[in-house]
Amino acid sequence: MSLDTLAWPGLLALAVLCLAIDLFGHRGNRVDSSRRALIWTGAWVVLALAFGVGVWAMQGPVAAEEYFAVWLLEKSLSIDNLFVFLVIFDALAIPRAEQRRVLTWGILGALVTRALFIAAGAALLQRWHGLSYVFGGLLVLTAVKMLVSREEGPGEEGRILKLVRRVLPMSRGLDGHHFVTRVNGRLLATPLLFALVVVELTDVMFAIDSIPAAFAVTENTFVIYSANVFAMFGLRSLYIVLASALKGLRYLKWGLSTVLMMAGGKLLASSVFHPPAWAPPLAIAVVMGIAIGASLWANARDRRRSHTVLTTP
Repeated sequence: MSLDTLAWPGLLALAVLCLAIDLFGHRGNRVDSSRRALIWTGAWVVLALAFGVGVWAMQGPVAAEEYFAVWLLEKSLSIDNLFVFLVIFDALAIPRAEQRRVLTWGILGALVTRALFIAAGAALLQRWHGLSYVFGGLLVLTAVKMLVSREEGPGEEGRILKLVRRVLPMSRGLDGHHFVTRVNGRLLATPLLFALVVVELTDVMFAIDSIPAAFAVTENTFVIYSANVFAMFGLRSLYIVLASALKGLRYLKWGLSTVLMMAGGKLLASSVFHPPAWAPPLAIAVVMGIAIGASLWANARDRRRSHTVLTTP
């Protein structure tokens, strides 16, 4: 039996093992400290990098470079996804101890929906390769929309919240860890289930952007899905690490829109432009590094100015 034949069963077995370890490591109601969450985040990053080495051994250096590019892409876009989760949890007043439970089920659901999106995208591209131009146009439009959108607006998550409120009757408060509760004989969704549904729908909206962007890097479905799997692992601990800093990343949307613009441009120019496999991961790392670094520098500059104003007699 060849290594390629073992790839999908091996990925599935490894994913199940990782999920079991994650659930065991986060059993109970304890809220992770920032230090513990940072350790878990680092462990998931190391595992993702190690899997990339395995892809190199199974499918060669080009596939490994594509894997790292898609993984970086999905990890970068997930930062914006985490910001939306933060808004949802604040809007529904979900306690931190319960946010972990919602994210756990949300990530499990995202692994299924991403698989469906990737399978559908691959099938459509095989039948009609011109769909790559549609994907490219969609990514460019999304990048432009991200740049011109105003921070004050309700946002996509606000519209999804309103939509779910119309179709899903919700109880006024939590009922322990339960996702549903019975009030006066009527079965209602608790805010936990409401948050989970909104998180899942929001991830579907993000997948509409991120999956075409992944196909801009490669059409290898194993590479795309495995990179998505390892980008999803650690998302919960990354949320804890970045929760307090997310709102301070003022240039994040510029970095993400640039990444989406590059992916869309590559798809639109796919007939004449063929960059080396190492170029996308390098470009994504540089762009996101600049966006995050510039945000941190600007925040530090503002703090210095504020301190100077307060201490000036």
